[in-house]
Amino acid sequence: MGILVLISVTAVLAMLDITIKSCIENGITRKEERETLKGKVTLRKVYNRGFGLNVLQNDPDTVKYVSSFATIILTITQLIQLMRKKGSKLKKIGLSLMTAGAWSNTFDRWLRGYVIDYIGFENKNKKIEKITWNLGDFFLIAGGIIVSLGSLLHKKK
Repeated sequence: MGILVLISVTAVLAMLDITIKSCIENGITRKEERETLKGKVTLRKVYNRGFGLNVLQNDPDTVKYVSSFATIILTITQLIQLMRKKGSKLKKIGLSLMTAGAWSNTFDRWLRGYVIDYIGFENKNKKIEKITWNLGDFFLIAGGIIVSLGSLLHKKK
């Protein structure tokens, strides 16, 4: 895949999550929950001022600056990887996903002062059921898994 394609994918995915967050912000109250997919998925609006699971939520400035630093490093890593003609396609795809998620969440932190999470899953454990995600979080997780797979497969060659 070409560099412009993957950079475009990164930008489109980040903008998709930012757009969905804006729709959630304007279309759902903080106490409202909307069940979808036969109750398996719940849409709700949660403000996360920290990292995942509200880690460091009482220190939003640290979260904002660390997030920004990590996003910049991830972006530079992605660009370096994309400019290499050789290299794992899986790593390039994974880094593109991770960068999209990082930019989306960092954008929220700077614009709103918090990240909007909006996806919950049905679970027998009520503590797990209360965990709320956004699309950017899934991009980060999926991208990390894909990069790891790309690294493992590259080492086997």
